[in-house]
Formats: sequence, structure tokens, C-alpha cells
Amino acid sequence: MLSLTDLSFAMDGRPLFEGATATIPAGHKVGLVGANGTGKTTLFRLIRGELTADGGEIELPRGARIGGVAQEAPATEESLIDTVLAADSERAALMAEAETATDGRRIAEVQTRLADIDAWSAEARAATILKGLGFDEDQQQMPCSAFSGGWRMRVALAGVLFAAPDLLLLDEPTNYLDLEGALWLESYLARYPHTVIVISHDRGLLNRAVGAILHLSEKRLTFYQGPYDQFARQRAEKRAHLEAAAKKQEARRAHLQSYVDRFRYKADKARQAQSRIKMIEKMESITLPEDAERRVFTFPAPEELSPPIVHLEGGATGYGETQVLGRLNLRIDQDDRIALLGKNGEGKSTLSKLLSDRLPLFEGKQTRASKLRIGYFAQHQVDELRLEETPLEHLGRERPGEAPAKLRARLAGFGLQAAQADTVVGRLSGGQKARLSLLLATLDAPHMLILDEPTNHLDIESREALIEALNAYTGAVILVSHDMHLLSLVADRLWLVGGGTVEPYEGDLESYRKLLLGQDQKPQKPGKQRAAKPEKPSRDAILALRSDVRKCEARVEKIEEMREKLAAKLADPDLYETARAGELETWNRKYAEIMEGLERAEALWLSAQEKLEAAESA
Repeated sequence: MLSLTDLSFAMDGRPLFEGATATIPAGHKVGLVGANGTGKTTLFRLIRGELTADGGEIELPRGARIGGVAQEAPATEESLIDTVLAADSERAALMAEAETATDGRRIAEVQTRLADIDAWSAEARAATILKGLGFDEDQQQMPCSAFSGGWRMRVALAGVLFAAPDLLLLDEPTNYLDLEGALWLESYLARYPHTVIVISHDRGLLNRAVGAILHLSEKRLTFYQGPYDQFARQRAEKRAHLEAAAKKQEARRAHLQSYVDRFRYKADKARQAQSRIKMIEKMESITLPEDAERRVFTFPAPEELSPPIVHLEGGATGYGETQVLGRLNLRIDQDDRIALLGKNGEGKSTLSKLLSDRLPLFEGKQTRASKLRIGYFAQHQVDELRLEETPLEHLGRERPGEAPAKLRARLAGFGLQAAQADTVVGRLSGGQKARLSLLLATLDAPHMLILDEPTNHLDIESREALIEALNAYTGAVILVSHDMHLLSLVADRLWLVGGGTVEPYEGDLESYRKLLLGQDQKPQKPGKQRAAKPEKPSRDAILALRSDVRKCEARVEKIEEMREKLAAKLADPDLYETARAGELETWNRKYAEIMEGLERAEALWLSAQEKLEAAESA
């Protein structure tokens, strides 16, 4: 059990905790949430003993081991598997002593303890963890120095999971994982045998991997049972009750004050007026929870292009002379929302770079709309911002002729207000840097926006704002993300990248999650079985389905408008008299493509309506 009692702490004169109290029962999985800058990481440092509290107590069971990932695994020549095995210091020390011990009694003690901690299956357990985080058998034998910093962060995470501390503290662990690794970690944490506290803005992880939420707000801690969605509902209900109570209190205060103002100086009413003044003074004001800062993204709307905006036939691409992807037969329309699925290293980023013109087409044919503009966002672009320049200077370099007031308005449209606009990038938070990079990627109102892990460093409110902006955006979206919540509310098509090619994935995200976790591999027991009672869909699920129906309906209407325009064009006799060689064939081909797109859009609309009707009647 972890107990925090009346904790107080200030950083650089700014109070972060004042009387913060919470108890985490042993074995609980807890999500630590709160606005950026409120002190979540600082709380971890206090628990680990890296900082000393100004007041209060932090209690843990005697001898409890605390583990977390503070930095990436060093770039040594030691293999990944050996690096992870060494993370369990007790096992490593006992194994070394077993080789050198000569005293019979001590040898027996060492062997007994090794058996107690299941030391002989350690290598298999370490290999399983590394595999879950994306390392195949060959990579596990490679030295750490062969991997980049992001991959060595995974090795460090594998090490702390293997060591299995009594209290596991994880700070944004999915930031350096792909979707497959994040889903594996969710499943692993849910089964972890000891206490876990995880700082995360990943709503999927906070709903599936933890059973309680520790909320840091107004320098205090509040413990809520249940996953994040339940916490959000409880928090909203609590605020609604407080708002109602505050209104009643304000009305009561106004009524008392009105009496005081009327009769304060009348001799026969003075005593009653004084009594009411005391009542007003004794009233303890009801304070509402702090409002989350409004997070915004404002994507400029591109003009409409005829579909398809990108068409690949028999395409192949890769790096240098090495082909990574082939047999690419893909079509993208301007209203598409496509999520790229597939294990790390299979080619998701390769496809993104091909579509964004950052890699050449080795073979095949690629057709693009003539005026197509593409926006591209990847994490490395955030890292490549000029640390010594302000956001205003970054934007001014891209728009040298624009007035500073307009540049500031653009920054405000992405949640970067006056203070951040004039702050050098090196002093901005990770989320603020990501906002600036997203602004630069969408500055030219692209018809297609390619986003490779856009939610790293964004808090939950910012992620929700990004979902709203993407759903309102009138261009195509290609998404690579480990955030299942984002994918489920934005993407309406899934492409699976694997086996050297890209194919449509016919299932939904939940079936893909089960596929990755092996849940759909279990054989069905023979014989008659009682049908399971279907689970009633949540409000969020129904809202998401309604959103799908609206998007599908809008897509059909848009394509139908284009079809009518083309039909009118083809019905015009002048076309057949004045058309140049091949022009009539081009118009007919466009009409056939639009009819194909309309048929597909209507099928998606029908499917979305059926899903919504089934959910609402469940």
C-alpha cells in the first residue's frame, strides 16, 4: 500500500502540493491524471525519494521495490536480452554468486532463492516482454548500440517490466511505442501482479489497463474508483452539483444582502440586519473545480478536387535499392479518413513518405490531382524545430509578407497564445512544440494531411480538440497512431501494412486489437452453448456511430453533386462538337470513377446506418 498524507511541496517558490492526501491499495492499477504542469512527474520523484517533501509523509511497506523508466538503456555492446536480464539486480547477483560460492550452506540458500524467484525461466520471460514491445528474436541478440534512442527507451521499459518492482511508476510509456506495442502494454499492465501508477494521456490505456484514477487538481489528490470514462462522468456530475449549489448560495447571499441594504440603518431592524451580515460572513464560498484550458486546433479548408486525389497502380517503393513495399493498388479520395495498421518496421512510415513525396516510386503508376497539396507531420519534425527561435519567428519565415497580427491569429488558432508566441521554442512544452509543427504542416490548406503519431506530448483535452478538428477538416487524413481512441473516432477506413504490401483491413479496430492479443485465436468449444448477452453500447460508442453516419451521408451528397455536374457536362452537345482528341474519353473515365466512388460511399453509408440502428436498439 502507498500512503500519501498531507503532502506539501513547492518548486521554485510555486506550490505544487498543499495537503495532498491519497491511499493506493496494494495491487491496484492507477492512472495519474491532471493538467500539464500540475506536478505529476514531480509526484513520482517524491515517491522515489529523488526530492524531499516540504511537509507530510509518504509511506510504503518496508523493503518495497520501486521501479520506473527514467532514461533510455545505454548504447552498450551488451545484447538486448542480456540488458533486460541484468535489470533484475537480485537475480543477476545470485546467478553470479552461484558461479563462485564454495560454502555448501550458502550454495543451498542461493539455489533455493533462485528457485523461489523462478530464475530459470527468466530468459523466456525477458524474451516475451521484448517481443511484445516489438523486438524479434534476431534483434534481441543484437547490441543496444545498434538501436536509436526511442528503441532503447523500449529496452529500458522491458527491463523494468522484467524486474517486476512492487510499485511500478510509468510516465507516458506509450509515447515511444507504436499501436501494437501500446496494446500489448495495456494487456500486460492489466495482468501485472503488483501496484502500478501510470501517467498517461492515452484514453484507451486509462480505460483498459487501470481500475482507478488519481486526479491531481488544485494542489490536491482525489482517488476515483473505475477507469477514465467513469472518472470523467463522475467529475462532470460533481461539477454540475457544485454549479447548482453555487447558484443557490449566490441567490441566498443576494437575498441576505438585499435585507441588509434595506434595513441596516433602521433602528427597529438593525439587530436583524447585523444578524444577516454575520450569516453572510460565515457562508463558506463554494469553489468550482478549475476549468480545463480550452484547447483548439483550426485547420484551414482546402478547395475541392475531383476524385481520386491519389491513385496507385502496381506501385513499389523503399530506400536506396531496397524495396520495402510493393503491389500497391491504392486509391485516396479527398474525404477519406484512413488509419494505417501494422507492426513496427512493416512499412507504415514508408507508405507515409511515399504519399508525401519523400520517397520515389520504384515501379508502377501513380496519378495525383494536378493541384494537390499535402501536409505532413511526424515526430522528427517536432525535434527539428529551431530551439532558439520563437513560434512567431518560425511562422514569419514561412509567411514573410504577412502582418504580425495575422501571424499571431494563426498561432492562436492552434492554442498558442501571446505568451507562447514570443517564447523561444526551447522553453516550450512538448505539447506546445507539437502544436507549432501541426500549424506549419497545415499552413497551406493541404488537400491531404498525413499524421505520423500526432498525439505524442498532447494532453487529453488537446487530443479531444484534435479529434474535433480532424472530423471538421475537409481534406483526406492518413493516420499512424498508437491512440485507439483517436483512430476509432476519426478513421473510417483501415489499411493493413504488412508482408511487403498494403491491403484494406475488413474488420474494425476492436477486432484488430483482439487479433494482436490473440483473443480471436481461441478455438470454440464443441456442443451447444448459451449465447452471451450482448453488451449495451456506451454513449461514446453511439455518438461515434452517429458521427460515422453523418460523415457517410455528407460524402454521398458531395459525390452526388460531382456526379450531377459531370452528367450535365456529358449531356451538353457542344462537348461532342468541340472536344479535342482524347478529351471525351477523359470525361467518361472521370464519370466512371465517380460512379465507382458513389457506389462505395453508399455501401459505407448503409453499413454505418445498420451499425447505428443495431446499437440504438441494443
